Amino acid sequence: MPSPVEVTAATPFDMADGLQQCIRCGMCLEACPTYGITGLETESPRGRIHLMQALFEGRIEPEPQTRVHIDRCLGCRACEAVCPSGVQYGALLEHTRADLATHARPSLLQRSLLWLVSRPRPLAIAAKLASIPERLGLRALARRAPFGRILPRGLLRLESLAPSLTRPRYVAPDRPGTPTSRAALLLGCVMRVAYGDVHTATARLLARAGVEVVEAPAQVCCGALHAHAGARNDSLRLARENIAAFERAQVDTIVVDAAGCGAHLKEYGQLLADDPEWSARARSFAVRVRDVTEALAAAPGEGPLGELHLRVTYQDPCHLAHAQRIHREPRALLARVRGLDVVEMRGADVCCGSAGYYNLAQPEYADRLLRDKVAAILETNADAVVTANPGCMLQVEAGLRAAGSNMPVVHIVELLDRAATARRSS
Repeated sequence: MPSPVEVTAATPFDMADGLQQCIRCGMCLEACPTYGITGLETESPRGRIHLMQALFEGRIEPEPQTRVHIDRCLGCRACEAVCPSGVQYGALLEHTRADLATHARPSLLQRSLLWLVSRPRPLAIAAKLASIPERLGLRALARRAPFGRILPRGLLRLESLAPSLTRPRYVAPDRPGTPTSRAALLLGCVMRVAYGDVHTATARLLARAGVEVVEAPAQVCCGALHAHAGARNDSLRLARENIAAFERAQVDTIVVDAAGCGAHLKEYGQLLADDPEWSARARSFAVRVRDVTEALAAAPGEGPLGELHLRVTYQDPCHLAHAQRIHREPRALLARVRGLDVVEMRGADVCCGSAGYYNLAQPEYADRLLRDKVAAILETNADAVVTANPGCMLQVEAGLRAAGSNMPVVHIVELLDRAATARRSS
C-alpha cells in the first residue's frame, strides 16, 4: 500500500476574484512571447485579462475580433512565473475559453483531435493506419521536390509536425529486487502511440533507482488539451477516470514524462475542487504526481548517472518551467552525466510555439517563435537538443529540419538512459 500523503485543501477557482488579483503592473509584458512579437497590449497577459474581465462582466460580446486575442495566447504561463500578485492566469484562460466555447462551435479539426486523443482504442487504430504511409516512405517523399511545391500547404504542415509512428512500443521493466516505492507511469495519448520508447526509458531509469513501476490499465488522456481548448466537461470526465484508474494501482507516485500532462495532473485538485464526490480524491491524486525529472532527482544517490561524451543544449518546456516551476532538476540530472557538455541557449524557457495544437491553429505566431528558438539552438553548436515534452520535440524537430539542420532532438530520459546503459556495458 502507498504511504500516507498529506493533502491540503483546494479552493474552487473564483473567476471574479482571479480577475481582481491583477494589479496592472505590467511585469508580465516582457515575459509574454506574443507581446514580444507584436508589442500590442491586446496580445499581452494584462491586456487579455482586461478583455476577460469585460467579457465576464458582460460589457462586451464574445465577438470574433475579441476572441482572436484570447485564441492567440499560447497558454505558456510565463506570465505566472513573474507575476508579483500570484495571478492564476492559466485558470483564467481556461475558464474564459470554456465560456467562449459555449458561444462558438470549435473547428472540425479541433473537435476531431479532442475526440480521438480521449479514446485510447480508436487512437491506437488511427495511429496504426497513419503509420502506413511512413512505413512505405511516402512521408519522406512528400518533403522532396516537386511534391513539396504541389501538395496543399495545410497537408504539408500537418506532415511536418506529426510524430513518427514507427518508434518502438513501451516495454515495462523488470521489478527491482528490493523496491523502495511503487509508481505508475502516465502513458497519455500522443506519448502512448508515438513515444513508447521514451516511456520505456523512463521506466528503466525508475527501476534502476529502486522504484517498482506498476500498471494502471484503465488510464486515459490527461485532459490537458481539452481544458486548454475550453472543453471543460470532457476534461472533468477524463480527470475522474484517471483518478479512479490510478487509485486502483495503489502507488506512491504517478510519474509523468510529458511536461504539459504533468502540469495538468497536478491541478486536478483545483479542477474538481467544487465536486463533493471527487474533490478529496483529486487532491490526494494531485499531490502524488511527479515529473520524471523530479522523481529521478529525488532518488537516493548523488553519484554519476553514466557517461556520454556529447555537447547538448536544454530547452525548457513551458509547462515544466513556468507551470510546475521545475528548472533545476533537469539540469542537475544532466550535470551528473560524465563527459556531457551542457551549453545554455539564450531564451531557453521561451515558448517554442508548439503549445498543444497552437502551431496548427496559429501558424504565423508559432513559426515566428520557432525561428527564434532554432536560431538560439544553432548558436550553441550543440550536437543535440534535450527537452522534456513531446510537443516541444515535434516543434523543434520541424524547425531544425526547415533550417537545414539534422541536429537530433531527444527527450531527457532518452539521454539519461543511454548514458546509464553505456556505463553498464563498459
